[in-house]
Amino acid sequence: MVRPRFFVLGGLREHELSGGCDMAPLRAEIERKIESRLFDLGFELVSIEWHGGRSRPIIRIRMDRIEEIGYGVTVADCAHVSRELERWLDDRDEFPERYVLEVSSPGVERPLTRVRDWERFAGRPVIVEGYEVLAERSSRLEADLLGLEPEPEPTARLKLGDGTEVGVPLADIKGARLMFEWK
Repeated sequence: MVRPRFFVLGGLREHELSGGCDMAPLRAEIERKIESRLFDLGFELVSIEWHGGRSRPIIRIRMDRIEEIGYGVTVADCAHVSRELERWLDDRDEFPERYVLEVSSPGVERPLTRVRDWERFAGRPVIVEGYEVLAERSSRLEADLLGLEPEPEPTARLKLGDGTEVGVPLADIKGARLMFEWK
């Protein structure tokens, strides 16, 4: 699976987790299996971050409901998923005995981490941050998400506050999230 550049993997560098040896294959396998297990439990992986060190890694998982996107993940959901994932991680000989697993909802300002999020959340206000200036405006844009143009490269279609519609290639986006609207 090829992840878009803006997928949140978080602050742990491979050499910090591995103590010098390459843990990338194990980490990639664990991420794939976590995603699969979440799906089997009725949730989708929004993001996964790795922190800590090899002897005690910290894995932070944000998840959302598959069927009811954006309608809330409960504390009971997080506890259930955490118990299921801990059982699986505890059975892995190649994984450290001591680790910290944090499971949470994506929050009200859910990050857009997958290409499909750009289609799914069309019509919603978003905050988009770029590596550099986006759409000749700023490195941070607040806009309404119009959707995604898949060709020639995946491009987010945004409607800015002044009504201007712009396209921003996903490869230029450092991070994006839904913008919470106070009612």
